[in-house]
Amino acid sequence: MDLRKIKNPTFLKDLDTKQLNSLAFDIRRFLLNNISKTGGHLSSNLGIVELTIALHYVFNSPVDKIFFDVGHQSYVHKILTGRAKYFPTLRQYDGLSGFQKCHESVHDVWEAGHSSTALSAATAMAVARDLNHENYDIIPVIGDGAIVGGPSLEALNHLGSLNNKVIVILNDNQMSISKSIGGFNNFLNDIRLSNTYNRVKNDYKNILTKGKVGNQVYRATKNIKDFVKHGFMDDTIFEDFGLDYLGPVDGHNIEELIRVLKIAKKNKKSVVVHVITKKGKGYQFAENDKTGQWHGASPFCISTGELINTANGKISWSAVMAEHLDQWMKKDQDIVAITPAMIYGSSLNDIFKKYPDRSFDVGIAEEHAMTFTAGLAISHKKPFISVYSSFLQRAYDQIVHDIARMKLPCLCSIDRAGIVGSDGPTHHGVFDLSFMNAIPHIVYFAPKNAKELKMFMNTAFQMFDKPYFIRIPKGDIDNDDVSLGLTLPLGKWSIETYESNYEMTLITYGENVNIVKKMIDDHQLKIRLVNAKFIKPLDYELLQCIFGDDNKPIMVYETDLRIGSLGSMILDYCNQIHILRPFEHIAIDDHFSKQGNKQQIYQDEHIDIHSVFKKCEAIINKELVHGKKES
Repeated sequence: MDLRKIKNPTFLKDLDTKQLNSLAFDIRRFLLNNISKTGGHLSSNLGIVELTIALHYVFNSPVDKIFFDVGHQSYVHKILTGRAKYFPTLRQYDGLSGFQKCHESVHDVWEAGHSSTALSAATAMAVARDLNHENYDIIPVIGDGAIVGGPSLEALNHLGSLNNKVIVILNDNQMSISKSIGGFNNFLNDIRLSNTYNRVKNDYKNILTKGKVGNQVYRATKNIKDFVKHGFMDDTIFEDFGLDYLGPVDGHNIEELIRVLKIAKKNKKSVVVHVITKKGKGYQFAENDKTGQWHGASPFCISTGELINTANGKISWSAVMAEHLDQWMKKDQDIVAITPAMIYGSSLNDIFKKYPDRSFDVGIAEEHAMTFTAGLAISHKKPFISVYSSFLQRAYDQIVHDIARMKLPCLCSIDRAGIVGSDGPTHHGVFDLSFMNAIPHIVYFAPKNAKELKMFMNTAFQMFDKPYFIRIPKGDIDNDDVSLGLTLPLGKWSIETYESNYEMTLITYGENVNIVKKMIDDHQLKIRLVNAKFIKPLDYELLQCIFGDDNKPIMVYETDLRIGSLGSMILDYCNQIHILRPFEHIAIDDHFSKQGNKQQIYQDEHIDIHSVFKKCEAIINKELVHGKKES
């Protein structure tokens, strides 16, 4: 079938089971062919093919509201709603989003790049529907890892107290990005293993719900059904929340899925449909993935599973940090590692293997992860935690209230800081400076390379007297050997070029230090380059020299949000000490940046190095002309 000709899901109603299974095969082949070229979220979409087909077969989108938690598992939904022809542009600049996007299609009724939001949204939609006296179904699809997130459990608790119906699809593939963990996962395991109970229950309901008389018998004998059920397992947690429960169902059996979804559709109250799927279904490399490597895949060769465009000898910032953490954990038995379901993404695989008693994956629960960190710190352990910048937003209160307020020592890696590229606005890590700069007691550091990263880690673990935060970007760097004894003076910046005989000063941090240094060398510019590696505390002594010693122009260059940035902190400091020196400030304005590769987004935001060069050139030339006029 030519999937590019699909306009909407109504065609599914005319297909039989054999044709639907053939469609599932075509969709998997289409996904592999396209994602192998563009990159994207592969495993989760391969695992949800039959389920998405069944949902669109039984329900009527966009009247019925089908949406996904998280939105990256919506590729099949996009195909069935007429967007297959746009897949060559997937996750590219001005192309098809890798998540549900309301502006793309009327079939996208919710947007989410972070997990555990769908149930709250669905509950509110159901309330609004019933207040408006409307009649349609609301069907959020949520994974077994995401359903344990705080917002999901809060929403379940609320939904169970209401009479507003929601059909919750629990997509149980036993993996989020890392393998699902915890008590809730153990509970789901018990259900998966209860084959006797499920066979009795399904046969009973299947027989009795066929026809009016059967339904009457079913209702009249509900107590008998409950007796049978209690003979094999306890109530499910969902029924304790006040929701009905159906399942588990084979998520790759379209006929069975359609049958159960129709029962859920007829049900009068909220119901959880528990669907067992295989993440990566149909592609052996993804099916056998135990680490999450194929969750978000780079372009790859389909036949071999090998990634295309490797790092050419470089390793990721995350891997550099994990390697140095390993050395410290060997040396210091009090150091423990924590991650909220990002073992692979944060390159902590080896750490978890080598130190299983001191490594903790707390699941998709950033808030708990931070307070867990605080609890370890107050108990005289030395916690290291790695969290993506865009996910750190969820734990702001815990950082303020549980860590910084008590000045509890820890080392937190803020991973994927800055523009991340094709994942787009839900994942760009450009807000952490803005919200972290407002928090007292913390040290906030942005290294330019592996050497500075390791030296800061040494400083944090040796002093370990306050909360230390280090922001690292997505990407690869050269590794450097650094001894555990080499440290940094807190709050001190460094001058990278031209301590004298300069025509302007440029202040920046992180990777941008290297990029600007190359620009200065390539164009032989007389620019004093300042590496503002400590975002907090600022180097007040050097700042006073920069703004007070001479009248030469100054620029602050950032690839993060302008509001709450380093530049805004510098301006505030200048106002406090009554130095009224204007300076140029390059940063991202007050909006959400697009998706695309880094360079495209930088150009779109006018923060690319060419824009910096042109601005520097204009400033220097203007200053020279001004100087000639005065002489």
